[in-house]
Amino acid sequence: MTGVPASAAGGTGRPAPGGKLGAAAVNQASLWNIANILTMIRLLLVPGFVMLLLADGGYDPVMRAWAWAAFAVAMITDVFDGHLARTYNLVTDFGKIADPIADKAIMGAALICLSSLGDLPWWVTGVILGRELGITLLRFVVIRYGVIPASRGGKMKTLAQGTAVGMYVLALTGPLATFRFWVMAVAVVLTVVTGLDYVRQAVVLRRAGMAEAQAAAALSQAAAGQAASGPAPSEAAEK
Repeated sequence: MTGVPASAAGGTGRPAPGGKLGAAAVNQASLWNIANILTMIRLLLVPGFVMLLLADGGYDPVMRAWAWAAFAVAMITDVFDGHLARTYNLVTDFGKIADPIADKAIMGAALICLSSLGDLPWWVTGVILGRELGITLLRFVVIRYGVIPASRGGKMKTLAQGTAVGMYVLALTGPLATFRFWVMAVAVVLTVVTGLDYVRQAVVLRRAGMAEAQAAAALSQAAAGQAASGPAPSEAAEK
């Protein structure tokens, strides 16, 4: 319905590739890219992971091993989907929203299940989830001033959390059970330290943004005042 004859569109009677149907097809294809598919797989793994971890009261070593496998796949896809999206320009609005949701869903489910089973103190779950949710809200609060970039410490925190939680998912005993306690301790410390650093960055970013806004407002007011006061004396003399 573009008003172009069928012969001009290649003589096939079909819409030109650049038409609305072509654009819609491109947009649909861009949504179903490999990065988004990995994100959706991670979301779908969450209920399966929970069922495996809590099967038979949560103390079946075999089922917990399968739960660990599901958790490991989720963590691996978390690494690859973001890398693929940035490398091959596959970033979409869906991915921006779904990726952090998937990350926090699998980690939150693991922490809550482990605490409900008595394997992990509730205060550890509270610290980690409180930090993650708090920083997410903080990013939205200061987004008008800019974006807080992911730091190296934040990446170390993510690695430590994933390793520690994965070790708690497994039914470990003896020295390995003791070792996972210290890995979780490192993860908690990194969680708190990086959280405080993000707060610092948010405060600095907000102050800089407010200073720029005030400077722009002052400049605008000065320009408006000069326009209202009439032409400069030299311009009046020339007239």
